Amino acid sequence: MVANRLAGKPVPFLRWSVLRFLLSGRRLLREGRVGDGREEALARHVLATVPAGDVDATIAAIDDFARHTSFLMNVGDEKGVILEDAVRRARPKVLLELGAYCGYSALRAVRAAPPDARLYSVEISPANADVARRVWAHAGMADRITAVVGSIDDGGRTLDALGFGSGTVDFVFLDHLKSAYLPDLRSILGAGWLHPGSVVVADNVRIPGAPDYLAYMRGHEGTLWRTTEHHAHVEYQRLLPDLVLESSCLGGHPTPPAGAG
Repeated sequence: MVANRLAGKPVPFLRWSVLRFLLSGRRLLREGRVGDGREEALARHVLATVPAGDVDATIAAIDDFARHTSFLMNVGDEKGVILEDAVRRARPKVLLELGAYCGYSALRAVRAAPPDARLYSVEISPANADVARRVWAHAGMADRITAVVGSIDDGGRTLDALGFGSGTVDFVFLDHLKSAYLPDLRSILGAGWLHPGSVVVADNVRIPGAPDYLAYMRGHEGTLWRTTEHHAHVEYQRLLPDLVLESSCLGGHPTPPAGAG
């Protein structure tokens, strides 16, 4: 693009794939996907270029596609390391992810988890869930990751479908609709799935931003949660800063009414 040439170097947010992504924002918020074919193109790219059963090569191929072909709204390479480090510290057996998208973050999480760990990924878009399942299967991880189509706020259907027992979820990754972070966390707490020591990691807390979630974690620091704030960048670039929260459950969680702090 002309703007990139004038800048003298590639500027990620001036790429046409990023501009298309931003122009599709309304559909993205409504359906949880871009809808311009990039997700399906990613699946074809992975299946055509990556040896079957190679999770490391699958992750690398997704990073390369997002960096050079079409921007993807997954956690990305820089923040993916933060996610993996948090998983290694937690050593979870049961992981819950909200927002599968194309399956990238689930691969990074299970790669860092103990061999007997299992991840359940909730995805609102059936098309995205299908892409993610194909990517996981090609990477040899289909037996460790389960996609559940739905959302936590769908009147209890997804909560019932997941059906976790009390205190059985060790790790939660939030990377779906940012305004749903806090309400969905409250629903998870209300279901009793977490235990003292459960870890919740939230991406994109600064951009696009989850201000109510950030205020909640800061407001309950040292009482209900112990949080580390990881300063990073929006995926696949180094211009826009972002924030990832890694919060450890201290127990004693009330379930306040919606809208409470």
